[in-house]
Amino acid sequence: MGGYATPQASERSAVDLEHEFGDIIEAGQRVEPRDWMPDGYRKTLIRQIAQHAHSEIIGMQPEGNWLTRAPSLRRKAILMAKVQDEAGHGLYLYSATETLGADRADLTTKLLDGKQKYSSIFNYPTLSYADIGVIGWLVDGAAICNQVPLCRSSYGPYARAMIRICKEESFHQRQGYELLMTMMAGTDAQRAMVQDAVDRWWWPALMMFGPPDDTSPNTTQSMAWGIKRHTNDELRQRFVDMTVPQAQALGVTLPDPELAWNEQRGSNDFGTPDWDEFTEVIAGRGPCNTQRLATRRQAHDDGAWVRAAAIAFAQKIRPSEGKTA
Repeated sequence: MGGYATPQASERSAVDLEHEFGDIIEAGQRVEPRDWMPDGYRKTLIRQIAQHAHSEIIGMQPEGNWLTRAPSLRRKAILMAKVQDEAGHGLYLYSATETLGADRADLTTKLLDGKQKYSSIFNYPTLSYADIGVIGWLVDGAAICNQVPLCRSSYGPYARAMIRICKEESFHQRQGYELLMTMMAGTDAQRAMVQDAVDRWWWPALMMFGPPDDTSPNTTQSMAWGIKRHTNDELRQRFVDMTVPQAQALGVTLPDPELAWNEQRGSNDFGTPDWDEFTEVIAGRGPCNTQRLATRRQAHDDGAWVRAAAIAFAQKIRPSEGKTA
């Protein structure tokens, strides 16, 4: 098996390096950037972390759609702060990929060329302001279920980035739920708006955890390496069980006629998401795929002068830094 070798690692045999890596994983310890790692481990991490980073950046668009139409200055300030947080999350995660030898510009190019993915959830439109609250409650709630275990991921930089991200996502979820509670205490029209948003976002939120375990191509190896800690279906079940009492307290109905408490399992039974729809969205044929990538490409093109100026400035000050060192 090949691997990503540091100068120190190159002096040891491949067998010794693989054994040392396996010992780290088995002991539940952290793999750090200077440690030897198998090529497959590194490539899996780059794929997963890049997809997460792309999702944070693309995920700014559905909510950013309502920045100019928020119903009050307070709501606008809250939403603006949240969108800025998502940008920060993307930057943390791109930085984590760079510790694996990836190039941030190359990852962006792969996203724009359709060679890398982002979360399917962001290919759905935000049709009303209630969607902002439901995204905070359901989408960020699903993200928390998925991401909190990643704080114990075997790769150190990823795990450490996730600690801060999860703290901020938790705040986002509470903010979304508070917005929905306020709307549910309002008029009949506002309550209907919330229910409509829940009806539209519930199933896409369940799809956020990925395909069922028996069709997931990456779960088994990612868990063996300690990158993931739970399967897609385990996380989906946890999310449903967490959300049902919250929906009851909120006063909304989750749009699943099969949703029912199973006393024997100690969990909720629930229906099957439309995996054909999921496949279509992942393949780039969702409601907003084309729009999301076009907007991201336009932003990337518009920011070319900023990147060029930053590179020129770095080149200008680098010699002077060497003289003062």
